[in-house]
Amino acid sequence: MAQQFYYGGQAVIEGVLIRGRESVSLAVRCPNGSIWSGSLSLGTLYKGRLRRIPLVRGVIILVETLLVGIRALNRSAEISMAPPEATEIPEPGKADRVALVGSLGLALLVGVGVFFLLPLFGARSLDFLIPSALASNVLEGLIRLALLVGYIWAIGHMQDIKRVFAYHGAEHMTIHAYEHGVALEAEQIARFPTAHPRCGTAFLLTVVVVSILVFALLGRPSLEVAIISRLALVPVIASISYELLRLGAAHNRNVLARLMILPGLALQRLTTRVPDEEQIEVAVTAMKNALAADAEATVSSP
Repeated sequence: MAQQFYYGGQAVIEGVLIRGRESVSLAVRCPNGSIWSGSLSLGTLYKGRLRRIPLVRGVIILVETLLVGIRALNRSAEISMAPPEATEIPEPGKADRVALVGSLGLALLVGVGVFFLLPLFGARSLDFLIPSALASNVLEGLIRLALLVGYIWAIGHMQDIKRVFAYHGAEHMTIHAYEHGVALEAEQIARFPTAHPRCGTAFLLTVVVVSILVFALLGRPSLEVAIISRLALVPVIASISYELLRLGAAHNRNVLARLMILPGLALQRLTTRVPDEEQIEVAVTAMKNALAADAEATVSSP
């Protein structure tokens, strides 16, 4: 029996990407009002057997999300900022690939530094007041959570980000409609919620909770060892978090599973907005293209 495939996506600048079985479909609203659509290739690592192995797939999907997400963001920026009279969108060149590596490195450096090391330093600075190793790890987790929520809240007040969050809502609503077997039409999609159990926002919240549990098992080692553990265990925490998120989404009718995904759904009130019909149209374009590409791949496969 074939393993169920879960479609997912991301919001980008004036657009949406949908991750299909074989490729990623990207749709972006152009300045002239038309919708540009295309696909981003996926390497064999992202489509092979490793992606189906529990725990291992969490790391692979994290890497894929970062790489593909930055590529899509760069591409959507090029398209959305093109002159209205432009008839063709230039293909990304080698310089763009170099920029991709630089953007990814910077994102990882800032992300790990702010959301993993900074909370550690903050909690350790209060060691003289906190005799319990467990309490110190919980405090570190609470600082991490406060930084995450504060960051999301702050950027959510930026006008451009508000539009990205609206496309985020459109992406979720469209995936909901597909998963419920509803026609991919704006008036049908509009009745679904903007929050989705498998959202990246819910994943980040799960990472915070799992990190508290994982780091608590280590006690309170020296600061040097603690720094190394925070860096080394990021893939482990990401893997566990992904499996928990997937489990909760797959059994969302179970009471315990619903309670598990509830905080992630609540946090999405900060990262999603109700989209307009034109934004839903972009999400539908991305979804239909992803489904078409998968159908074509199925027909052409031996």
